[in-house]
Amino acid sequence: MKTSNVGWTLIIASLSVIILIYGKSILLPVVLAVIVWYILKSVRDQVKKLRIKHRRLPVWLSNVISFILVFLVMGVTGRLLSNSIVNLSKNLPLYEENINHITLELNNLLNIDIVSWGKDYFKDFDFSGILQSVFNGISNLFADAFLVLLYVVFLMLEEVAFPMKLKGIFSTPEKFEEAHKMLDELNTSINRYVVLKTVISLITGSLSFIALLIIGVDSPFFWAFLIFLLNYIPTIGSLIATMFPALMAMLQTGEFTPFLLVLASVGAIQVLVGNVLEPKMMGDSLNISSLVVLIALAFWGTLWGITGMILSVPVTVMMIIVFAKFKSTRNVAIMLSGNGRV
Repeated sequence: MKTSNVGWTLIIASLSVIILIYGKSILLPVVLAVIVWYILKSVRDQVKKLRIKHRRLPVWLSNVISFILVFLVMGVTGRLLSNSIVNLSKNLPLYEENINHITLELNNLLNIDIVSWGKDYFKDFDFSGILQSVFNGISNLFADAFLVLLYVVFLMLEEVAFPMKLKGIFSTPEKFEEAHKMLDELNTSINRYVVLKTVISLITGSLSFIALLIIGVDSPFFWAFLIFLLNYIPTIGSLIATMFPALMAMLQTGEFTPFLLVLASVGAIQVLVGNVLEPKMMGDSLNISSLVVLIALAFWGTLWGITGMILSVPVTVMMIIVFAKFKSTRNVAIMLSGNGRV
């Protein structure tokens, strides 16, 4: 590779990072809007199958119904999360008191002074602060709801006009058909990944909600939603998603039994869905290197915080799909993939 090419690559990479950092307030709602738009398209495809007097619904009516359904679900979810966060915040003093009770039990069980040991290694540990940062991260997902809504509306409008714009760009029908076919394949691949991953995460979150509700963990909807979000992150996400409600069950009661129950039940759900259901539904859709997952998690987390960590793998998978469609970037997609096949 020529020196000039390396220089231009470094300049473009640096500018991209700067744009991602300083354009967070603009780009983050756009990314969320694109994900919502793909989910909306899938819902719309199902709505189109409905018939009234043996006639299919008009396109505009399908759009309106699917739009209302998706954002109604988002509104109800936001309301339930808000109530859950308020309840958890009220109980924070109780949880912190139970930490002392658990510490004493561990001291007696292991015959060591965990408090003194913990002070040496975890001087700045603040459970309330960690839980509050989780609250803030989830709240930020809904903070720009109106902006996301606006972007989704314009994406739907652009979807209608885009083929005409594409036709105007290319001089010959052959080139237009080639470009249109490639974009259709790209769109289908991304749509399949986003929708299937969302369905799998929804199944995992729903089963976890039932388990947490039966065990009696405080605000089970909040933890189920957190599991739903973290399930977008392979391996690491499921581990964190299992530990969070398990620790909360222990802090809530001051006993180890609820911790083990949550760990066993939610862990079993993660294993069954992740190792049995997900491979059957998704196949090779999540063809991404484990090392790349860790790097993406660190990179997007540094740039966009907790929200960036949640979006890191979906965004990276979309990048792999896009890069695989172009000869100039196909090698990058191969390096980012899990098995070298893209």
